Amino acid sequence: MSTSSMIVGFIGLGVMGEPMCRNLASRGGLAVRGYDRDPAPLQRLAEQGVVSATSVREAAEHASTIFLSLPSGEVVRQVCEGPGGLLGVIRAGQTVVDLSTSPVDVTRDLAARFAERGADFIDAPVARTRAAAEAGTLAIMVGAELDGFERIKPLLATFASDIIHCGPVGCGQVVKILNNMVLFETVVALAEAKAIGERSGVDPVLLFDALSKGSADSFALRNHGMKSMLPNQFPERAFSVAYARKDLAYALRLAEQTGIDARGAANVDQWFRKAIESGLGEQYHPVVSRLIGA
Repeated sequence: MSTSSMIVGFIGLGVMGEPMCRNLASRGGLAVRGYDRDPAPLQRLAEQGVVSATSVREAAEHASTIFLSLPSGEVVRQVCEGPGGLLGVIRAGQTVVDLSTSPVDVTRDLAARFAERGADFIDAPVARTRAAAEAGTLAIMVGAELDGFERIKPLLATFASDIIHCGPVGCGQVVKILNNMVLFETVVALAEAKAIGERSGVDPVLLFDALSKGSADSFALRNHGMKSMLPNQFPERAFSVAYARKDLAYALRLAEQTGIDARGAANVDQWFRKAIESGLGEQYHPVVSRLIGA
């Protein structure tokens, strides 16, 4: 697919959106028109040639593909359905790609509404960190028909190294939501192990090192455990408890819709609730280990 004359819209230039948009412009050589309520990222992105749009409509009206990177499915719905939203400006042949983590039912409902207007709505939630977004090494789970997936894959490749076609629309969200659910449950298991180990006289550094050499090894252990829990560092503007609980709510909603008793995820939700009530909601979500070990 030639992208030399393509115009791309990008709506939502927050922690993840800004570096993804930057890579679309700098690595992809694309004409990008970006929109965010905060002018600061647009000022920074101007160095890469990203043109500042003054509204959702202006970001989308001349674009063949419009990316969304928004904080929740509720905001995605508002940007699509609200006054001046995408459904009011979209035209046949355009593609909307939702990089956000959104509820599966919301995603499929929006896809049907865009299809009525001859446009594609594809879910492509991203995984990994802001550093990965900057380096262009994100993982992306895509829900789309095969032709739609192949059409957007070169664009996604400007900021992702692992791009997985998970099935038709909504399936990308299913996989991403379950990825996060498993991660959160693993983080809580690590916090429990750390607390039990400490009270039993085992140094947590030694414990986590030993776990990393056995069958309990995991990404969560090496990153959330060793790099956050051990040094007791839980910065803000990382993947906060409040943000994690939002994603976990989508998993619990999906479990209810499919008739699954996801009691492990429900247990994590209780720890997240307690962390928020304790004033820790804006800190990096492994901070629940402070409560579990208290």
